[in-house]
Parts: sequence; C-alpha cells; structure tokens
Amino acid sequence: MSTTVFKLPDLGEGLTEAEILEWKVSVGDTVATDQIIVEVETAKAAVDVPVPIAGTVAELFAEAGTVVDVGSPLIAISTEDGAASDDAASSSDDAAAERYREEERAGSGNVLVGYGTTETRRSRRRVAQPPPAPARPAAAKDEAPRVISPVVRRLAKDNGVDVAALTPTGPGGVILRRDVEQAITGTAPPAEEHRETADVVRVPLKGVRRTMAEKLSRSRREIPDATTWVDVDATRLVKFRKKLAMADPDAGVGMLALFAAICVAGLRRFPELNAFVDTEREEIVRLPHVHLGFAAQTERGLVVPVVRDAHLLSLADLAAALRARTEEARDGRLSPSDLTGGTFTLNNYGVFGVDGSTPIINHPEAAMLGVGRIAERPWAHKGEVRLRQVTQLSFTFDHRVCDGGVAGGFLRFVADCVERPEMLVSRR
Repeated sequence: MSTTVFKLPDLGEGLTEAEILEWKVSVGDTVATDQIIVEVETAKAAVDVPVPIAGTVAELFAEAGTVVDVGSPLIAISTEDGAASDDAASSSDDAAAERYREEERAGSGNVLVGYGTTETRRSRRRVAQPPPAPARPAAAKDEAPRVISPVVRRLAKDNGVDVAALTPTGPGGVILRRDVEQAITGTAPPAEEHRETADVVRVPLKGVRRTMAEKLSRSRREIPDATTWVDVDATRLVKFRKKLAMADPDAGVGMLALFAAICVAGLRRFPELNAFVDTEREEIVRLPHVHLGFAAQTERGLVVPVVRDAHLLSLADLAAALRARTEEARDGRLSPSDLTGGTFTLNNYGVFGVDGSTPIINHPEAAMLGVGRIAERPWAHKGEVRLRQVTQLSFTFDHRVCDGGVAGGFLRFVADCVERPEMLVSRR
C-alpha cells in the first residue's frame, strides 16, 4: 500500500484559503475517482472538492470549522502500490489545473482547479454536527486543548502562542485559527472573562460576509461617490408587467427583470457609467459589454450574482437569467466566477419594504441603481391628486467617472422608462 497526500487546490479568483464546512467521508471510507470528499467555503462561494484517485481515506487533516490555506494538506488516500504516487498526483493536479483554467476562460466552470472532472452537481445540504475526529483518540477531560490543523499549529508556533493557554472555540475542544489570531492581536479574552461575558455573541467575519465587508470598505475609501434620487409614478410599469404576464405567462418577467432591462437601455445611452477607474494608470476604462450584477440576500449573506452580456439578451432571456442566478445564489451553487466581473449593479431593496437608501458602489464599478418599494401614494395625475403606484429611485455614482449632468441624465432616463414603459420596448 502507498499513501498520497492531497492538498487544498487552487480555488481560482485569487483565493488563498477556505473553511472546512462538511466532510463527506471519514477515515476508513473507500472513495472513487472524482468523488466529492468535502465542502469548503471560500470568501466568495461554497465549493465541492473532489478527489482525483480511488482508494481508502487514511487521514483527514482538518476538522469542520477550520480555515485551511491553499496548498496545505487536506486528505490522505491509501492505494494499492503503483496506483498513485506523490509525483503522479502532483502531475495530475497540474494538468487538471491547466484544464480548468482553459475551461474557465471559455466560460465552462465545469471543474474545480486541480481536481476532478465530473459534471454531476451534488446537494449542498449542510450538516450541523462536526464529523468524527480523523483517526485521533478522544481528548481526556483534563487534557490540553487540541490543535488538529497543521496551519493553526504552524501559526501558533511562528508567533510564540502557547495553545495550552487558549480557550478553544472549535467543536470538541479544538483550537481554531481564529483562536490563535485573537491571541496574536491581543483580542482574545482570558478564560475568566470569557465566562463572565458568556451572553455576548461574537460572529466571525468570514466567508461571503468578510468579502463583502472588505469590498464595501474599499469602495468607501477609494471612490468619491455621490447620490441622487427621484420619486416616480410606476403605475404604468406595474400594468405593463401584468400585460406581459397575460401575453406570455411562461416568460416570467417580473419587476426585477424590467428594471434590469431599463438599466441596460440607460447604459446604452450613457456609456460613461459602464466603466471603472484604473487607479494605477490613472485612466477611466469604459467597457463595451454590460455584465449586470444584482444584489441578492441569501442565508450566507449578501451576494451580487452577475448576468454576463446582459446587453445581448431579450427581455424574456434576461428574466430567465436573473431567475437562474437567484436560485443558484439561494442554493449556494454560485461559483466564484459567477460573483465577479460585473460592470453595473442593480439593487432592489424595495423587497424589504423600505422606500429609499443610499447604495454603496460595488467596487470597482462606477455606479449602482437602487429601487425602493412600489406603494400607493397620493400623486398629481392629469390635474388631480390620485392614488398611484409610486417608487423612489436612488442612483449612486463615482464622481471621478462623470459629473452630475451625466448621472442626472441617466436617472431621469430610467424614471421616464418607469413612467412610460413603452420607451423600453421601442429601444430593445
């Protein structure tokens, strides 16, 4: 028998680490080639990791809740002599990684970098309880805290942290990476203080939430944004959607799709807003394609899926793409490439029952349109005050990319399309 150690593969999009969410296998299990062995969460998406050879699980190097660096040991597989070797595995990883990059450039997203080739999509149902400890004896009651992850062990050693003095927060009394990092920064409370403040809830800023926090913070630091807004009569747009539903019920064109189509039409008229600022070269880069992002609230937090080449889609196709991306976001099936590369973002916060907001630009984009709830309000219409379906539109833009004239022109165009939706049809 020979044992091959597989490491956490390159996850693409510049990601350097991932958190173990759920092991699909245990020590002693027999695995097949391309079988999903673990689900991990990166800063952008939950990802299933397959194993490229068949054999028996000899060791798991990290427990659920552990953050593992790319390139760190993940799992050891025992095989019959000659079935696999470290060199062969390394060669296989390199070939698979190159194959993935080629597929990614072609828009496939079929496999994870360096691992697997199967197209079968597995369920992402998460199990709350941690998996059995990988071939290690259970710790005695008075035993020192355990350190399972080699990454955590090295981090503690390099920074002179005594793990025996730490209060473990991982399942089964395991020291996690965050425990060591808190000790390094001096933010970890001593054991006595920890007991006194047991009612305080601390939620680690990680995964999707950490990525979003970093992006929004960077947006505030770098982009001199400004916001303008307008109230509009959306009564005719609401009626227009109903007419579309009666004419073609299967098309499923909702308000989000209509606002998305309006944004695309607006960017055709004001291409200055479909851009970003290259700070290193001090250039404004205007893009020929519209990759439309839209804000979606999920159990994992706020994400911004991207519909690529939205400017080439019909209204029905755009509606179908938005539905597909929304379902993938809620099910946790979005890949990192599905969450990057947007050129403009639509934020329909009206679904939360609020009227207005000042959106934060999705860095490095140049603008974002926000849409409030559509509600009955008194409105001057044909010389009389009547109840009409009214919504508030807010538009945040990068003042380096354009001035108020362009921003106001875009927002007014959007408002005109809302009030006279036939303008939208005539322009598609």
